[in-house]
Amino acid sequence: MGQQELIPHLFRSEYRKIVAVLCRRFGFEQIETAEDIASDTFLTATQSWPYNGLPQNPTAWLYNVAKNKAKNYLQHNSVFENKISPEVRNNSTELYEFEIDLSTENINDSQLQMMFAICHPSISPEAQIGLSLRILCGFGIQEIAEAFLTNKETINKRLFRAKEKLREEKTKIEFPGPSEIDRRLENVLTTIYLLFNEGYYSVSQDQVLRKELCFEAMRLCNMLIDNEGTDKPQANALLALMYFHASRFEARVNQNGEIVLYDDQDVNLWNSDMISKGGYFLNRSACGNTVSKYHLEASIAYWSTQKTDAKDKWENILQLYNRYLQIEYSPIAALNRTYALAKANGKQEAIIEAEKLNLADNQFYFALLGELYTDIDNQKARQNFQKAILLARNQADKQTIQKKIDKL
Repeated sequence: MGQQELIPHLFRSEYRKIVAVLCRRFGFEQIETAEDIASDTFLTATQSWPYNGLPQNPTAWLYNVAKNKAKNYLQHNSVFENKISPEVRNNSTELYEFEIDLSTENINDSQLQMMFAICHPSISPEAQIGLSLRILCGFGIQEIAEAFLTNKETINKRLFRAKEKLREEKTKIEFPGPSEIDRRLENVLTTIYLLFNEGYYSVSQDQVLRKELCFEAMRLCNMLIDNEGTDKPQANALLALMYFHASRFEARVNQNGEIVLYDDQDVNLWNSDMISKGGYFLNRSACGNTVSKYHLEASIAYWSTQKTDAKDKWENILQLYNRYLQIEYSPIAALNRTYALAKANGKQEAIIEAEKLNLADNQFYFALLGELYTDIDNQKARQNFQKAILLARNQADKQTIQKKIDKL
């Protein structure tokens, strides 16, 4: 890997580690300082490496530069010195013996603690995802803007407001106590779930970015499972769900960037290794007495990776959706249930249930109705597909729906 590819690669993997460790050391009120030191470290690399050549161990070089920059900042910036946490300020010798502990254990602990700090209920889910992408995943502002289909200015404002709110709340970067883990973990899992969905259901044409969002969500969930205090059934269920969904990545989009509907997917493109990993974490999630929405979604996703189209597959999926909707009603889940109902009990029954939903602003609602009416009332099928095209958010979706119309 050449220098041009190496520095962006290292930025993605190491920036987040440096920021998390520095934030844990300085406190959340100095998050911008931590980000500046980390960014400046990589700027130094881009200036030094082309002239001096690649260091023998680029990661260690970055850590050493970040450590020195942090030490210099502590020693020479009196404004910062007056604002850092009291336990550091009261121990003057510590300022001059400052070390960044970039051991694997401290990096993982710092990122876990930062995850719980970022997923604070005082800030919006969008802001939580944005901060997670920036601080925990090492995404650039432009990449985050593309993920949210907005501009850099909007993202910068959103992240600034979120950081201010966390400062106002005096959010501490620390691991919650055993009694509080379950309450706080729910918010963390929600953020990871939304981050995955942002990638999986994204309307962005950038397929690489889209997959990276999903894989970053899976990495964060893996960190929870690797920690004894957060290795909970619902975390395992969420990771299982993500593995099952990710297993069908290659089959969901064709070479033209168009979405391939489930019935039309090439099952040979499904990733059997990911399906096996999903099964492993689904089994791990079965301990305990709690059945979360992630357990039910993961079970639905499991059945969706079974290549058979037998009736019992769809009856199982239908019953799982029934239980899911009792736990947490969602119009999208109700819509997906209608598809399972059609496969299990036939289109006529599904049409009756679907039209009760009346999701007038949802392209997938009209696309499903178009599917259900196909070969029953092709005129109604065409009308619904045309409504779906009007609501479709990107050209690939419009082309997929248009092909359905052309077949009628």
